[in-house]
Amino acid sequence: MTTTNGKAEATPFGRETRPFEGKGVITAWKDGHIGFIEMDDPPANTYTHEMMRQLDEAILDARFDDGIEVIVITGKGEKFFSAGANVAMLGAVSPQFKYNFCLHANETLNRLEQTPKLVIAALNGHCVGGGLEIAMATDIRIARKDAGKIGLPEVSLGVLPGTGGTQRLARLVGKARAIELMTLGKTFSFEQALDWGIVSDVYEGSADEFRVQITDYARQFCTPNKAPMAVGFIKRSVQTGWELPLQDALALERELQAQLFKSEDAKEGIGAYTEKRVARFKNK
Repeated sequence: MTTTNGKAEATPFGRETRPFEGKGVITAWKDGHIGFIEMDDPPANTYTHEMMRQLDEAILDARFDDGIEVIVITGKGEKFFSAGANVAMLGAVSPQFKYNFCLHANETLNRLEQTPKLVIAALNGHCVGGGLEIAMATDIRIARKDAGKIGLPEVSLGVLPGTGGTQRLARLVGKARAIELMTLGKTFSFEQALDWGIVSDVYEGSADEFRVQITDYARQFCTPNKAPMAVGFIKRSVQTGWELPLQDALALERELQAQLFKSEDAKEGIGAYTEKRVARFKNK
C-alpha cells in the first residue's frame, strides 16, 4: 500500500487498501509500467518488523498489478539504500521475536525473488548488512558511483547475516570469497562489488541523474520494447531452476516455454522476425 504520514491510502498497484497501525516507512508509486518501492526511514533506512511487513505488502501489490512489468527497489535520500536491520530494535526484543523477525524477512525476500517480474535494486547509497540482503534478493543491482559502501559486517555484532546473506552471497561470488568477506566483516566500494559480480553496473552522476538513469534502464524491459511475460519467465526459470537438479530445471524451462508459445507476444515476436520489422509487444 502507499502510505503518507503513517496513513494508509489506496494502493497504486491494484489491490484493496489495508489499514495498519504505526509509521509508514515504505512508499510505492508507478511510472508507466515501472513500480517503484522506496524504503523511507531516515537517517539510514534501517528496517524493523513493521518495515518488512510493509515491504511484503508492497511486493504483493506490485505482483498483483497487471500494469506493473518491472519493479525497482531503492532507498529514500542520497546516503543510504539501507543499513539493514535496526540494531536498537534487535537489542530490545526477545530471542524468540528475533527468530520470527528473521523468518518473516526470509519469507518476504523469497517472495520478492520468486515474483515473476524483473526486480532491480537501485543502490542510491550505503548498502550494508540487511540492506545488501534485500538487494541480493533482487535480479539486477545497479549502484551510483561513490554513493556509499557495500558489505555484510554482521560478524562485528557477534552474529551472522541472517536474512539470506550467507546463502545468496555464496551463490553470487562463490563459497571461499563469501566466507572471507563475511568473516572479515569489511565493507567495500561499489566498483569492487562490480568486479566480484555483486552489482551489475555502476552509474556516474548526481542522485537526480541516477534516478533518471535507473528509470530509463528499467523501461528497456517494459512493453512495447520487451514481452514482460517472457522476461518474467526467464527470471523464474533461472531463480527456481538454479535450486533444482538439471533435468528438473530443464523440465521447468520447457513448461514455461510452452506457456509463452501460447501468448500473443510470442506470435508478435516471431512474426516481426520473419517480416523483418520491430516487434511491438503488448503483455498479452
